[in-house]
Amino acid sequence: MKIDTKKQQAASNTVTRNISKLTEPTGNIYESVMIMAKRANQIAAEMKQELNAKLEEFSSYADTLEETFENREQIEISRYYERQPKPTLSAINEFEAGKIYYRKIENPQ
Repeated sequence: MKIDTKKQQAASNTVTRNISKLTEPTGNIYESVMIMAKRANQIAAEMKQELNAKLEEFSSYADTLEETFENREQIEISRYYERQPKPTLSAINEFEAGKIYYRKIENPQ
């Protein structure tokens, strides 16, 4: 399931979270944090791939250093991604909304 993180509205500042609410789905705060951390890593990797693909369109091996810094479109794309919600905030929002699928692997004995 691919969720468009660019359309999510995550808080850009510090928000106090209710630990009990975060613990409810798993029954353990550490499991909840690990689920959110893994999802944040996925989101960050997706955003990085997307950004690199867009910036690669502008790269030319013959460019000089001066020409690279003057590319306005490239700067705008970079600024757009800088304004996006941080992957951790997006992952927390997804977890709270129940949009993250996870499963617990049972230890066979």
